[in-house]
Amino acid sequence: MRVFYYLKSCNTCKKIIKELNLSSKIKLVDIKTNPINKKQFEIIYSISGSFKKIFNKRSLLYKQRNLKNKTLSESDYKPLILEHYTFLKRPVLLYTNKLFIGNSKNTINEIKKFLNEK
Repeated sequence: MRVFYYLKSCNTCKKIIKELNLSSKIKLVDIKTNPINKKQFEIIYSISGSFKKIFNKRSLLYKQRNLKNKTLSESDYKPLILEHYTFLKRPVLLYTNKLFIGNSKNTINEIKKFLNEK
């Protein structure tokens, strides 16, 4: 499975897609129009090993629901991510059994290095 999960309306995601020059071998999936399903979510979770790692704390809903002032357990993240696409940290590149999460410069550099080796 080679999938790049992103948000089409996110300028950072657009910039990263352009920067990575993703090949036609990687499927681009806009999580707003094609929400992540349970099976996809379980695959991402099984590789990441943590719901917290794939949870977006910069989401507007996170702030609106005042979640930063609550103590969330590992199991609290799963239903939130499945409930609304903005709770998934993005972008997410799933390339067979390799997973890259987020938009940090280090993560993008790791993706570039990984894709150049393929």
